[in-house]
Amino acid sequence: MCFKFLENLLKVIAILKQIFNFKTFFQITFILSLIGLFVLITDFGYDQSNPIQEYINGYYFVVLALGILATAIRYVTLKKNINDKVFIFDAVSLLIIIYIILIHFFSKEAHRHLSFLYNDNWLKFAILLTLIREFAEQKINYKRTLLNPAQLFIASFIGIILVGTFLLMLPNATYTEISYLDALFTSTSAVCVTGLIVVDTGSFFTQFGQTIILLLIQVGGIGILTFASYFSYFFKGGSNYENQLVLSDLTNSQKLSDVFSTLKRILVITFSIEIIGGLLIYTSLNNALLPTIFDRTFFAAFHAISAFCNAGFSTLPNSLYESGFRFNYPLQSYIIVLFVIGGLGFPIVVNVLKYSKYWIINKFQNFSKHNIQHKPWVLNLNSRITLITTFSLTIIGTVLFYLSEYNNLLAPHSGIGKVVTALFGATTPRTAGFNTVDMAALNFSTLMLIFLLMWIGASPASTGGGIKTSTFAIATLNFLSLAKGKTRIEVYRREISDISVRRAFAVISLSLFVIGTGIIAISIFDSDKDLKSIAFECFSAYSTVGLSIGITASLSEASKFVIILIMFIGRVSMLSILIAVIKKVKHKNYRYPTEEITIN
Repeated sequence: MCFKFLENLLKVIAILKQIFNFKTFFQITFILSLIGLFVLITDFGYDQSNPIQEYINGYYFVVLALGILATAIRYVTLKKNINDKVFIFDAVSLLIIIYIILIHFFSKEAHRHLSFLYNDNWLKFAILLTLIREFAEQKINYKRTLLNPAQLFIASFIGIILVGTFLLMLPNATYTEISYLDALFTSTSAVCVTGLIVVDTGSFFTQFGQTIILLLIQVGGIGILTFASYFSYFFKGGSNYENQLVLSDLTNSQKLSDVFSTLKRILVITFSIEIIGGLLIYTSLNNALLPTIFDRTFFAAFHAISAFCNAGFSTLPNSLYESGFRFNYPLQSYIIVLFVIGGLGFPIVVNVLKYSKYWIINKFQNFSKHNIQHKPWVLNLNSRITLITTFSLTIIGTVLFYLSEYNNLLAPHSGIGKVVTALFGATTPRTAGFNTVDMAALNFSTLMLIFLLMWIGASPASTGGGIKTSTFAIATLNFLSLAKGKTRIEVYRREISDISVRRAFAVISLSLFVIGTGIIAISIFDSDKDLKSIAFECFSAYSTVGLSIGITASLSEASKFVIILIMFIGRVSMLSILIAVIKKVKHKNYRYPTEEITIN
């Protein structure tokens, strides 16, 4: 049946070739598939009557048929250059879509024999597959004259947040009606991978709503531009110079030739770690708490993505402190590994993998008595500083948490349980946002430690927030250098550039300004709240941590909006906003006389 369908398809193409302008046809197909996305959202978000559902299914059939036809035309008529990977993708996707069409529209007995594939969600999946394929064929040109990279980066986040807000307000996304502000707060928290919530994720949102939140976390963690750019490159096999310049700024690529290989690494590393993490989480779950395979799979996928993206969202009412999970140390260990790797940043993870490969090859050559090829600086300075700072903060934080809470919140735990809980408590403030203890019951000394860890946050180019470990490291090295009477910062026989030092102190100053302004504003709008709780909320929001000591849901509307702004600024960084807003001056080849300002 499938081969007969393809034979008829070729005949249709031959006829269309005589009467159609295929460029127009491709544009129509893309527009209809884009409309199909909105129809799909409506289908998911609202309950449909049978007659309307039949019209919707009819529209799905038209979009899928046109999508198949458009893909076939590209290969048959236009003699498109065949890329092996793209050809395999197209071949597999075409077979899947054709099979779904045959089952849903041409087989009356399919629901009896193929009930799994007969599910309407497969039809919607086929629509998304068609949209991705047609979108990838569109010409996307980033105009630096229209939006510079910083403006484009910020605009993409605002766009995702607004779309997420609309999706979360759909009737089928929640069990009860949600206000626009609460939907905006939740969407911002998900996209900015913060984790602060005004309503309980597990009980307030339906599975559809939780899936929307999960997608917002994933897109917010990696960035919509990463997805769009890589898919476009994958199908076209190239990109124009303007696009590569913009993307090189967004991905911190040193060479234009590395732009798309960097995007590929980001996507491969992200999905690989999330899949492995999800499988490990699945094995650690208690079947009595999550009885069905679907419940355990969804829980594992949700928490793996939320952990790696440092989002801190959980489907449990009390996060991992929930009864039945707070003593599940394997689960907590897997979550720790996920958010620590996610917080290291993609460049660091790639560099560590490269160094690990180099180290293993050298060990093997040493064992087999072959000549060892030494390569200097495989583990670069950026990775060394970040890894040492991360490791130091983790060890010091764990020891201090352990000592401070030994007779308090660690009392119910014993042996290795105390260590895992202390490790979790010391690493989660660095933008992860999960909790395995009652945050409101922490000792004051522990809260002060968490303030510091939240403010420092994760590493650059990661899914986390804060001023970043490298910024903290540069500031520390700077005052040590000043104490020694040095005029420059030197580490590992390398000198830290002046622009890096200036950026570090700019980030520190701006972070304190934003957090301080937020504390003052919320103190005015919610004068009944104590300063400690307000400060904790602002630090958590700015560093996209998501931890709270219980005041988020009870904040006034004005204070919630302040937290929304702080979360957004913390994710995109105040420095990026200033770069986007302030016009750059041209470089001038002169310098004024230098004068020293009295300090201290």
